[in-house]
Amino acid sequence: MMVDIEELLSKPYWIVDILPKQVPANAGGQYFKIEKFFLSSPRVDAIYRKFANVLLKLNCYVDIIVFLVDDESWVENPAPEDMERMVLKRRPLFVVLKQSMAMLSITGDDHNITIYDPDEETLQLLDNIASAEGLHVWKP
Repeated sequence: MMVDIEELLSKPYWIVDILPKQVPANAGGQYFKIEKFFLSSPRVDAIYRKFANVLLKLNCYVDIIVFLVDDESWVENPAPEDMERMVLKRRPLFVVLKQSMAMLSITGDDHNITIYDPDEETLQLLDNIASAEGLHVWKP
């Protein structure tokens, strides 16, 4: 599979997040304390379960190709159990949507998914799926 990940990382992107919009730098509040709170177990486990559900539901509509960063391997349409395991282990991975060539990135140490270069149809589908999981899609 020939996908230029570096090129896709330079494309416009949106965020799939637990928060409904980007927190402004001058917002006040306790963003970093709350971020740390959500990134602790068991809360982060629940977030990553939602991420796994998003990818599995997305794979019902489009073929996906997963790049596992740790071992530099590609897996096309992984078995649902394998996809869930990859996400829940919080392994860094890139998921390319074969039809649109948009790419999702999960770093394994954050509370969001980044989607690069989605077309309108893909973005709408992702927004619908994310909403069903209690997540939000927004452009930074």
